[in-house]
Amino acid sequence: MYKEQMNLTSPDAPLQLRLEASWVQFHLEINRHGLYSRSSPVVSKLLHDMKHFPTISADYSQDEKALLGACDCTQIVKPSGVHLKLVLRFSDFGKAMFKPMRQQRDEETPEDFFYFIDFQRHNAEIAAFHLDRILDFRRVPPTVGRLVNVTKEILEVTKNEILQSVFFVSPASNVCFFAKCPYMCKTEYAVCGNPHLLEGSLSAFLPSLNLAPRLSVPNPWIRSYSPAGKEEWEVNPLYCDTVRQIYPYNSSNRLLNVIDMAIFDFLIGNMDRHHYEMFTKFGDDGFLIHLDNARGFGRHSHDEISILSPLSQCCMIKRKTLLHLQLLAQADYKLSDVMRESLLDDQLTPVLTEPHLLALDRRLQIILRTVERCIEVHGEQSVIASSPGEQSAPYYGQADWTS
Repeated sequence: MYKEQMNLTSPDAPLQLRLEASWVQFHLEINRHGLYSRSSPVVSKLLHDMKHFPTISADYSQDEKALLGACDCTQIVKPSGVHLKLVLRFSDFGKAMFKPMRQQRDEETPEDFFYFIDFQRHNAEIAAFHLDRILDFRRVPPTVGRLVNVTKEILEVTKNEILQSVFFVSPASNVCFFAKCPYMCKTEYAVCGNPHLLEGSLSAFLPSLNLAPRLSVPNPWIRSYSPAGKEEWEVNPLYCDTVRQIYPYNSSNRLLNVIDMAIFDFLIGNMDRHHYEMFTKFGDDGFLIHLDNARGFGRHSHDEISILSPLSQCCMIKRKTLLHLQLLAQADYKLSDVMRESLLDDQLTPVLTEPHLLALDRRLQIILRTVERCIEVHGEQSVIASSPGEQSAPYYGQADWTS
């Protein structure tokens, strides 16, 4: 099926499919517990290949193609062209989503920005992958930073005439490009190399929907995406009681997985989780894929407590998740220290500024205090849930991790 897809979409001679290619091995390793196994050597190989393999083509992503021309460029009144992203293809059929740098590391999202017009940050995608792996969720596709030569690795290899047409040389002699409608229509919203090199994140693609169908499900705690609107969960503290009665949240681990996702989003400060995806093959208890994390790490000085609403309203958490969070709150395994060390492996280090790293520790304490309050009200047995096949174990408020 891979070969048929490539032959149908590419006018060039078909490439040879090698089963040992890192992206093929990554796809084959996906299982009901996560996108990759805990000690997978495949991920390191895939990150290396995405960082070093030459690109053989570049194109707009499918959603941008579908919307192309569907807006009136004269109505664009603010730089909301934050979705500028490209699909880069490598040899051996590998491909990755490229998100270019649009914001400097030390810039915070303005407090007057609504979450739905916030910038998408390439370093947030990179940091989210590392945090997801540290939390042992393994639900974010492998993501790596890369310095891309926009001339040689995008302009000269793309066959898309629209993409070719949006390249220009700035007054500072830097090579720049911008998205056509619907997102940005003006050169002042462009991204530019220096003069050719541009930072960006590369996220590995998941298997084709033909090979591994996925569901896209609205998040029960979706936001209104309107300056004035509010959703029911924002005004009804008993909202979770309603969710618990609705399939599939009434009979599976789905609700616990949504709470895992809320904890992850709270740590990175992501308010833009309107949907989640999951592989249909693994059924209702399959893991949720944490895609599109580029609106995270926007404001280190602000903790958006509403992101934790699934946890605070439902007062449930997986035992495994809680024990892992407790470990990362210990002095010897402090989350900021583990993240700092993990991010050193990336080519674009420092990926996060120190205030963002320290914010992780602060937010982790908020999560643990929320769980403590839930236990005080509802009791340990009601709050801490064991996953299927996992033996129940007592909760340790001050766990001794020396063993």
